[in-house]
Amino acid sequence: MAYDLEEQEQLATLKAWWERYGNLTTWIVIAALAAYSAWAGWNYYQRNQTTQASALYEELQRAVEAKDNTKVQRAATDMESKFGGTSYAPMSALVAAKSAFEANDAKTAKAQLQWAVEHGADEFKAIAKVRLAGVLLDEKAYDQALKTLDGTVPPAFAGSVADRKGDILVAQNKLAEARTAYQAALDATDKKNPGRQLIQLKLEAIGGAVPADKPAKAAA
Repeated sequence: MAYDLEEQEQLATLKAWWERYGNLTTWIVIAALAAYSAWAGWNYYQRNQTTQASALYEELQRAVEAKDNTKVQRAATDMESKFGGTSYAPMSALVAAKSAFEANDAKTAKAQLQWAVEHGADEFKAIAKVRLAGVLLDEKAYDQALKTLDGTVPPAFAGSVADRKGDILVAQNKLAEARTAYQAALDATDKKNPGRQLIQLKLEAIGGAVPADKPAKAAA
């Protein structure tokens, strides 16, 4: 009998708790299930997007190999409109820009590079900035080229950006500023980088002095 009474008390306590908190608990469970469902759905969507983007990128690469610039641009445009949130999109834009430039279509090349600047992650953005500034340099749009290089870039690309600035400033005959830019490029470029020698040659060509490497201090 005591067991029955104890069981009845527990049931009564549980009933009272449910009457007080049951509705809230139900909504918490529903919210948790909805959040999990949304998370799982988003992950599936992301995987599906990446898979489709990968297939389209392979199609773009085949068009590049076939030197079919029309197909390259079509694939890149599809990538940017349908899978712009994936890393394949800025990669495609850079490839499409190179294809367009080689096909003497500077306008399309600039448009693809600008897309990468505006939508790519920092690394892709830095590459696109340097290449776009190079196209603008060829067109003698010097001020626009320098403006393109504004802003911060990852440290690994600081040397390339400074080097391109030096090229533009030389074209403007601003040699003092160009020497400063080339020196900054040297300072930011690893000594093992094969491109460093070209930067040194450009600096020396406009009257800049490349400092000799300091000898290591002897141990005391």
